[in-house]
Amino acid sequence: MTRTLTAPTLRALRAADRGALERMTQDVGVFHDFEVPVALEVFDASLRPGQTDYETLGAEVDGRLAGWICWGMTPCTEGTWDLYWLAVDPALHGAGVGTALVEEMERRLAGRARLIVVETGGRTAYDGTRAFYLARGYHVAATIPDFYAPGDAQVVFVKTLTSPSRA
Repeated sequence: MTRTLTAPTLRALRAADRGALERMTQDVGVFHDFEVPVALEVFDASLRPGQTDYETLGAEVDGRLAGWICWGMTPCTEGTWDLYWLAVDPALHGAGVGTALVEEMERRLAGRARLIVVETGGRTAYDGTRAFYLARGYHVAATIPDFYAPGDAQVVFVKTLTSPSRA
């Protein structure tokens, strides 16, 4: 039986989302246990009033948090932004949640970013992640062997946007 999914509703993340965000980030199954607290640290920082380092967005499906994304301007660059975190409930992989989050991030960066950078792992567990970014117009700009650990390369994806407007 095929389940009909509601299109994701994109919204600002709230402190009350922390537990669901933590479970989802763990359940994705690609992040090491020691990486999840880093995601939570970034999430917490993104909620601090006046901070400008991180922008976040959540996606809801059927009234529950189904995905989240975090990005920020790369320090000491002109128009380069990092996509730091993207996690989607594994039960909803392939349902368009990740695509909706990435497309909205790109829309919000239009006119501000010239380049988006995504760093991901080279382990087999990341095969789907790498295919996801390739399918959305990102390309591999670099691979650094044994970066995260022996046998786990860092794969750097980039996507060029139009030049940012200058003030």
